[in-house]
Amino acid sequence: MTAMRWLVRSGRRLTAPRARRLCAMPADDRPAPNGGAPRRGGAAAQSRAARGTRAIHQALPPPLRDAVDEFADHLARVRNRSAHTVRAYVTDVVSLLDHAARMGCVDVATVDLAVLRSWLARLRTAGAARTSLARRAASARVFSAWAHRSGLLPADVGAMLASPRAHRELPGVLRADQAAALVEAPGRLTGGDGVDDPLLSRDRALLELLYGTGVRVSEACGLNLADIDHGRRVIRVLGKGGRERAVPYGVPAQQALDDWVRHGRPTLAAPHSQDALFLGARGGRLNPTTARRIVGGYAEAADLPRTSPHGLRHSAATHLLEGGADLRAVQELLGHSSLASTQIYTHVSVERLRSAYRQAHPRA
Repeated sequence: MTAMRWLVRSGRRLTAPRARRLCAMPADDRPAPNGGAPRRGGAAAQSRAARGTRAIHQALPPPLRDAVDEFADHLARVRNRSAHTVRAYVTDVVSLLDHAARMGCVDVATVDLAVLRSWLARLRTAGAARTSLARRAASARVFSAWAHRSGLLPADVGAMLASPRAHRELPGVLRADQAAALVEAPGRLTGGDGVDDPLLSRDRALLELLYGTGVRVSEACGLNLADIDHGRRVIRVLGKGGRERAVPYGVPAQQALDDWVRHGRPTLAAPHSQDALFLGARGGRLNPTTARRIVGGYAEAADLPRTSPHGLRHSAATHLLEGGADLRAVQELLGHSSLASTQIYTHVSVERLRSAYRQAHPRA
């Protein structure tokens, strides 16, 4: 039986070997900051989903299964998509082709617009959210376009596939004092006399970096020691599509990173740590699922509004704009390929707009 070709993470770079299974990143068994038991729900759910996708993939008719493998390789090798992005596309396409097979399709050439529409209708009936339906429809369109270019489909049937417009919900923005309370929370757990526990040292550095730079959680977890320029206070970030950018950080983040690299990291480091900047409790590279749990746990422990790494990114961008930063500069810092992606943060910069209104409008 043909093995599924898949992306695996090799350090912070991605390679595209023919792997035999979907890989789900391990969960860190670190306790929550408030002393609670480790929470594994997110990682366990991802692992179950990965196992389900593998089983469905293996049960597909060989022509459909081979098409999934070739599509995954195309995304990895030609489009240079990240492992996370490829995994999302493949999960959706496996679901689509499983539905197509149940409707009697034995190869990609027999998949038509009616199959795509009935697949979305089944998902909608099962209770899928509008955002999920929109994403899956987008995956179907990308797969259809690729299959047509590859000669597997006589026509690009996905080009006519409509999908519900997803409501774009932005995460809540922390006030500057709330963000400061969050990033300082690990230090308070030691009584304020220095961070001596390696996990607290890591958490402090992670929180300072996420808020201080606005990087994505996947970008932070993908950092290597060599990506930190301590002298210039700049990190080299590998963003979406393999695009690199340099992002500056401030003195608090520098102090936290220095403490972590010099004192905390050596305690957790293991042979398999390689060059990873942030490590889990077992010495492996910290994964985004654990990083999200860390941020949420400290917010809860500090009695702050619920937030996430993306919430910190959103807060950082909003505070930059409210402080008068140029929109283009914020776009560069965040790694947005389009200015339109950055402009969404201006919608919540109410205080900045009010200030400009009071200063400029004669009737203010």
